Amino acid sequence: MATAVAYESIQVTRDGEITTITMNRPDKRNALSSEMMRELLDAFKGAGQDRETRAVILAANGPAFSAGHDLSEMVDGDINTYRAVFDLCTELMTAIQSIPQPVIARVHKIATAAGCQLVATCDLAIAAEEARFATPGVKIGLFCTTPMVALSRAIGRKRALQMLLTGEAISATTAADWGLINQVVPAADLERAALDMAHSIARASSLTVALGKQAFYSQIDLDQPKAYAYAKEVMSMNAMAADAQEGMCAFLQKREPTWTGR
Repeated sequence: MATAVAYESIQVTRDGEITTITMNRPDKRNALSSEMMRELLDAFKGAGQDRETRAVILAANGPAFSAGHDLSEMVDGDINTYRAVFDLCTELMTAIQSIPQPVIARVHKIATAAGCQLVATCDLAIAAEEARFATPGVKIGLFCTTPMVALSRAIGRKRALQMLLTGEAISATTAADWGLINQVVPAADLERAALDMAHSIARASSLTVALGKQAFYSQIDLDQPKAYAYAKEVMSMNAMAADAQEGMCAFLQKREPTWTGR
């Protein structure tokens, strides 16, 4: 049964094991106002604490996935104003990667600046063929420095700098080729493709997925010897978990596993 939580700038629903968080400022092209970012942060934290949620989809209504920061909040501010905006944005991006469930961006249209940062931050991303991605801040005198953090980690230095320095948009096909997104589908198939990926994740042990997601982000920036030292400890602890023992036994016995999340 689907459940919903009331917000002003976003919509949150849970249908079975999948929670969908939908940005809902279509008239503002889902610009990330401070209020919207606070609501998104609350929604992601709430989903992270919901034991029934096994995967999260981030979607949007209207003509854009997200146009980035709400520039109406960015004029005539002082340093503390801007620090507060970017502190909140950083907290949101960190939360997306910190919750135990994988987060899938479902991108139907253009994602620019901090909107592109959202896509790069999500664990996985699926886009419609007409989606576009850009970090155009350089064109208005405000370099996309915080989006750069997620973007450069997703697609590498040269490709990130191309997007950051030119501000030009790339197609969904190019975004997939560069590793910004996982898959490109016709618009009519986008919702189903995101749900299929979410349900595929939900079939695994929630404990195993949570351990794996945390371990991925913990090791990704370590040098290889430190990464292996960390990973072997995590995997050793994982092997002792009830779900790991159940999964290995089920495989050997040629039956479906029964997960307990322990």
